[in-house]
Amino acid sequence: MESNNNLSNEAVIFTDAAAMKVGSLLTEEENPSLNLRVYVTGGGCAGFQYGFSFDENKDEGDTEVVKRGVRLIVDPMSIQYLMGAEIDFQEDLQGARFVIKNPNASTTCSCGSSFS
Repeated sequence: MESNNNLSNEAVIFTDAAAMKVGSLLTEEENPSLNLRVYVTGGGCAGFQYGFSFDENKDEGDTEVVKRGVRLIVDPMSIQYLMGAEIDFQEDLQGARFVIKNPNASTTCSCGSSFS
């Protein structure tokens, strides 16, 4: 893991499954300079919600995790809520989706993208 703000190696866990899925999505986009940005915003059923987007830019203060050549970036405000969280990709009967397992969330909504 690389980080320009000197957080420990456990800042965010980016699983192999998530990195491989992001890698295949980036291949489809045909833009190798894209990063997966994971962020937290206010809203959702439980107070906060997770978001995912592709971003060509890495801003000052962003935390970067590199796995299988894929870069995941988190902004300084969001890393406070995501410290120690695991970003995974799962395929099951409910479908295929990115999942965040967050030890900092006291409650989560059944939607899977909202927490408090």
